[in-house]
Amino acid sequence: MTDLIDALAVPRADAGTGHVRVGDPVSRIDGRAKVTGQARYAAEVQVDDPASPLVYGVVVNSTIARGRITGFALDAALAVPGVLDILTHANKPKTRSAGLFYKDMTAPGGTPFKPLHDAQIAYSGQPVALVVAESFEAARHAASLVRVDYAMEPHDTRLLANLHRGRKPSRLKAGYAPPPAEKGDARAAFDAAPVKIEAEYHSGVEHHNPMELFASTVIRGADGHLTIYDKTQSSQNSRWYVSRVFGLSKDRVTVRNPYVGGAFGSGLRPQYQLPLAVMAALKLERSVRVVLTRQQMFSFGHRPETQQRIGLAAERDGTLRAIRHHAVAETSRFEDYVEVVVNWSGQLYRCDNIRLGYQVVPLDHYSPMDMRAPGAAHGVHALEVAMDELSYVLDMDPLALRLKNYAERNPMDDLPYSTKELRACYLQGAERFGWAARPLAPRSMKEGHEWVGWGMATGTWDAMQMFARASAVLHADGRLVVSSAATDIGTGTYTVMAQIAAAAMGLPMEQVSFQLGDSTLPVAPIQGGSSHVTTVGSAVEGVCEKLQRRLFGMARAMPGTALRKVAFEEMEFVDGTLRRAVDPSGAVRLVDVLAHARAARIEEKYLMLPHVFQQRKYQRATHSAVFCEVRVDELLGTVRVTRVVSAVAAGRIINAKTARSQVSGAVVWGISQALHEETLTDHRLGRFMNHNLSEYHVAVNADIHDIDVIFVQEDDRIVSRLGAKGVGEIGIVGVAAAVCNAIFHATGRRVRSLPMTPDKVMAP
Repeated sequence: MTDLIDALAVPRADAGTGHVRVGDPVSRIDGRAKVTGQARYAAEVQVDDPASPLVYGVVVNSTIARGRITGFALDAALAVPGVLDILTHANKPKTRSAGLFYKDMTAPGGTPFKPLHDAQIAYSGQPVALVVAESFEAARHAASLVRVDYAMEPHDTRLLANLHRGRKPSRLKAGYAPPPAEKGDARAAFDAAPVKIEAEYHSGVEHHNPMELFASTVIRGADGHLTIYDKTQSSQNSRWYVSRVFGLSKDRVTVRNPYVGGAFGSGLRPQYQLPLAVMAALKLERSVRVVLTRQQMFSFGHRPETQQRIGLAAERDGTLRAIRHHAVAETSRFEDYVEVVVNWSGQLYRCDNIRLGYQVVPLDHYSPMDMRAPGAAHGVHALEVAMDELSYVLDMDPLALRLKNYAERNPMDDLPYSTKELRACYLQGAERFGWAARPLAPRSMKEGHEWVGWGMATGTWDAMQMFARASAVLHADGRLVVSSAATDIGTGTYTVMAQIAAAAMGLPMEQVSFQLGDSTLPVAPIQGGSSHVTTVGSAVEGVCEKLQRRLFGMARAMPGTALRKVAFEEMEFVDGTLRRAVDPSGAVRLVDVLAHARAARIEEKYLMLPHVFQQRKYQRATHSAVFCEVRVDELLGTVRVTRVVSAVAAGRIINAKTARSQVSGAVVWGISQALHEETLTDHRLGRFMNHNLSEYHVAVNADIHDIDVIFVQEDDRIVSRLGAKGVGEIGIVGVAAAVCNAIFHATGRRVRSLPMTPDKVMAP
């Protein structure tokens, strides 16, 4: 079984793919395993141990939003045949009590939620028990029979009724940048300007709904070692969490996540099924699997509800004089979850007077968590709708207004951009879309019973780089195996990393494997923030360069070689050989180099550290321009997004095919955010009500039409040695705003609340 899993964890390209270069549109090398069912996810790993068969846990969740557990009625559940135990706060195995030990690598300030820690209820849906049985069916049935008695306490889950309680976050998380100090005097400039708009924008709660449910399979070895298959965006983060919570040496815990069926931020932090599965494994000394239901996927974090107020002031020619942007978002009672919501308004447009503010309101919900383009998906949306509103007051084309205020340097700190091709995004996107033919006035285009509108918006996201290690082993038969504890959440990590290595070493893809998804591999950051290619990819290229130099030195020692007086910089690695770029006739095969050295393999390791002192001299960001066409039914208020053009500047594109797929998928989600997605709370119960995919609406095939993605040429060696930036987040930013602006152009109705459902579109 181990050999099978290890083989599946290192998918290899089909034979015949040949030599590849960085930028080529390479198909996913893990695609065959996924479409044929060979790829095993956390809930599918086979456990073949007759002496200790796998058992199953099913979670019982609280039905109140705040209070205390006063007792359990468990007899009926324990009487179900096959039930082995029911874990509660009263009988769980020992865990550490201090909140510090529950902090994972991305935890915000405060005290993290501690599953089954005590009798206190902090939110509706909180796990209160785990039923463990010999079969999933028995555990599921028994869980339905568990009865819990509560002492209820007053709760409050209303953001809009508590805006007056907004406060600056008292505890910040790593990577969060609070709004910078005010630039100029935004209030005075706003009051003095001849043209101004001010409005409020609301974004409802959204929940992640990746295809794969959250699951953890804990395999307990005879020696007590725990091998855990977890749905996570970082195997090493999950191992860190488990070892600290349970006081285990990291040598006793291995976490694997070779395949992840989508996560979008929901897997950045360990979710509660992981510690519950470990608790059961430790107490019963058995291998345990815990899989959450689709309904339970709504019982932990979400994109937070947010209320924003933006004021823009300008001269009559469109020159911005003041930007004021204030946001209030929800957080939990136990953590200060924070996002960068307003800072984007100080980065996109040239302006001398900018004031930004951000507050949170503690409510009786679970802590929100990062969701694709966290903060920007809301904050840039509000800014870009406000810019559109200002353009109509000025009687000015929306694109012309943005170009009028184009920032050549970062407005808040006057730093230069590492690279910025946003202007090219505007121009290329507008040309492809046909923006020049757009009439300025709303309600100018109609076909049949549908009003037609064209809207556009800007997108931006950070271009981040962290640190990572990578190792590379070249075998005597020419096979190259590169390793790092990276994660592939469906973004194409397997493929892109193998492509980088293959291109560097001049090897065909079928001879290259990339190992990931194992906590014992060289350290890698959590997969998030569009930073994996810039970080792990740079480590892969770095370790390949070390391998190149090692091979070059070995080749120069070969008898009769013509390379002794050649500098490394003159060399190239092509078709399994190393040779002088100007004289291919002296090529030496890599396998011959190893054969001469009588080496079965050679290995190199590399630590990639960002050039922080150089990078901090620049504003580093990706940019996009999104153009959108909508058709609005005048009687029903239904909206169809019929065309989207997204022009993206994201540095050097490593794999044109997977990058395009990332942006297209993000555009789909942007349409879903604009028109469909919202989780609604019954505030009397403090409970999310539409916690299923029949009532939590997402975009489906019928909602999606033409999506055209343009990658504007850009190469950023400040952000990464590859010249790449990252495309995972940028594709969604600005999409909902472009849809909103197109709806106004079609109907003359401005919708300032997401999602823009037919009732809002039809409101007078």
